[in-house]
Amino acid sequence: MSTDFYELLGVEREASDEEIKKAFRKRARELHPDVNKEPDAEERFKQLASAYEALSDPDTRARYDQYGEAGLKGGAGSDFGDFGSFQDLFDAFFGGRGGDAFGFGGGGGPASGEDHLIQVTIDFLESARGAQRNFEVELIGECETCHGTGGAPGAEMRTCNVCGGRGQVEQMQRTVLGQVMSRQVCPQCQGAKEIPSERCATCVGRGRTAATQRIDVDIPAGIEHGQRIALRGRGHAGAPGGVPGDLYVQVAVESDDQFVRDGLDIISSARVTATQAMLGTTLKVATVDGQEDVELEPGTQPHAEVLLKGRGFPAINGRGQGDQRVIVEVIVPRVESTSGREAVEALDNALDDAAYQRQGGGEGLFGRLRQAFS
Repeated sequence: MSTDFYELLGVEREASDEEIKKAFRKRARELHPDVNKEPDAEERFKQLASAYEALSDPDTRARYDQYGEAGLKGGAGSDFGDFGSFQDLFDAFFGGRGGDAFGFGGGGGPASGEDHLIQVTIDFLESARGAQRNFEVELIGECETCHGTGGAPGAEMRTCNVCGGRGQVEQMQRTVLGQVMSRQVCPQCQGAKEIPSERCATCVGRGRTAATQRIDVDIPAGIEHGQRIALRGRGHAGAPGGVPGDLYVQVAVESDDQFVRDGLDIISSARVTATQAMLGTTLKVATVDGQEDVELEPGTQPHAEVLLKGRGFPAINGRGQGDQRVIVEVIVPRVESTSGREAVEALDNALDDAAYQRQGGGEGLFGRLRQAFS
């Protein structure tokens, strides 16, 4: 693994403080030993935290940029400085330090759980009709042994001796504006205000363990590509007594050979012969609910539009229903035989100018498509 701090975090050297923070949170979740079972996970996590500590402080970052790790001896990057130990880093990941790096809440109550995002792919018809999906996802959940209390079976809950039952501690921090007193979640009880007399052996007192969970999700009819479904309280578990995070399902909709979506409307096309367009005909048109008969009037023009009311997408909020707009493509035959040419010429001679009066718009298929999406 690279020892360059920027490469460890996966950011450019010009990255902003916010980009560095986001990169650290993302990589930390991937490398944390409670999730990553590789033998070197703990060591790699330590290297990552060391890199973040150095680059998250303007002074140490400037020294690192100029002198490399040699400029950090005795400071950040050499001994984890403010983090103190790997156990402190573990507590930070699970919300014990109030969430400076990982975004856990810093109020007086138990730390909330993190949100989690997964992606699911559905086809076009499923986006119109709705669908169901089930999948397995790795989440931090409540410990099954202690049921989230963090205590061994039969253990008593006692007032936390670090925060005195307040759930938070005060800490003096040096900033560019001088010394500032801040309040953070108690690192020992994680805001629960109490600690067990004996820790649970399964979760080592944290009340949570990583486990694979099976999730069922109903995807509503009318959902669009890129929309998210929120499953409240189904994300990572919080600290004992804390609120669990949410699980978000981001939906990707595959493109379709027959249909295009435009808001709540569906656009499709239908091909007819020149004689069918002239004389009128009954077409079988594909919709998301199956085939439907559509009557074409005599003299239907190329690129005419037939409207199927209520055959589009339903609004997810239940207010409204789109239509299906069928654009007619007229196929002009290639006449090569002598008899065929004679027949067409006879038809041409039989038609007067009135028969060629333009009916409907004549923008062309692509013009209509452009107008539909403008």
